[in-house]
Amino acid sequence: MASSSKIAVRELPLFPLPEVVLFPTRPLPLHIFEFRYRIMMNTILESDRRFGVLMVDPVKGTIANVGCCAEIIHCQRLPDDRMKMLTLGQQRFRVLEYIREKPYRVGLVEWIEDEPPTKDLRPLAAEVEQLLRDVVRLSAKLTEQNIELPEDMPDLPTELSYWVASNLYGVSAEQQALLEIQDTAARLGRETEILTSTRNHLAARSVLKDTFNENS
Repeated sequence: MASSSKIAVRELPLFPLPEVVLFPTRPLPLHIFEFRYRIMMNTILESDRRFGVLMVDPVKGTIANVGCCAEIIHCQRLPDDRMKMLTLGQQRFRVLEYIREKPYRVGLVEWIEDEPPTKDLRPLAAEVEQLLRDVVRLSAKLTEQNIELPEDMPDLPTELSYWVASNLYGVSAEQQALLEIQDTAARLGRETEILTSTRNHLAARSVLKDTFNENS
């Protein structure tokens, strides 16, 4: 008989969130106040503390089919039954079907992982990290603020790809596309394109700012 850890399909309580895409290894703080989700979290806290986060498209109103499992790391109960909690992204999943909708959604899900790499991904990861440093440096210059990358930023290619994706702001559709990619090299490649475009845009603005300052 196979051990439970090897079962690739399981039932999972699901928590749809507007424009929020959770990635493996990344933290997600939550404030739980809706009655149905308070019920859900109380149930989860009595079992394995895990649930699925799915992005809701605010324009279309649709719920993504691929999400990320979250594990409750810390929970603070407030006097009026609300909860503040810190969760951490675990493995990704695909919803096969919804088992029930009320009082909260429960889905039958299968875990998904990246394909094993066929080449050394470290050079690509290094390129992404350098582009990130360029973007941060130019952003700091333009905003005249001290912006620095955290010292504990991951250096392993897959973890770095998740870290970069989770820190792209205001582009939840792009983040969802990155979450669904099952190839670390492809994810890093797409992030290279995004960061290159951002760097070039910031560099052009920086030149304009310098020119304006020189002439003023």
